[in-house]
Amino acid sequence: MPVTIRPLTPADRAQWEPLWRGYQVFYKTDIAQATTDATWQRFHDANEPMRAFGAFDGERMVGIVHTILHRSTWTIGDYCYLQDLFVDPTVRGTGAGRALIEAVYDYAREQGASRVHWLTHETNTVAMQLYDRIADKSGFIQYRKLL
Repeated sequence: MPVTIRPLTPADRAQWEPLWRGYQVFYKTDIAQATTDATWQRFHDANEPMRAFGAFDGERMVGIVHTILHRSTWTIGDYCYLQDLFVDPTVRGTGAGRALIEAVYDYAREQGASRVHWLTHETNTVAMQLYDRIADKSGFIQYRKLL
């Protein structure tokens, strides 16, 4: 399925939000509306390092991905964190997810980033089949402490 990938604009919120909610359902979480509102605002603030992209089949948004540029002590160029990749279940396996990731690669290169990285849950085996073809496993295990 040929999709068009482009940065999201404020006018895209009505199509973005159901996909954002779908992402949360997939990962069995519920992000507060206030956080969703703040996140949406950050995507469109030129002073913020966060951006959002959508995959479109014609006028219909069928996938989303978010990015966060951040510094690293390991490189001069920023890293680009690929976050919240989600494709509508009815179009999975059509190349939309890969197209979103490749768009993030292009964006990161344009921004002078040194690396794109992301996380996925160990049970997300279908997505990992794609990730194993287009990226390298780092070998690192994530630890975290919620505050």
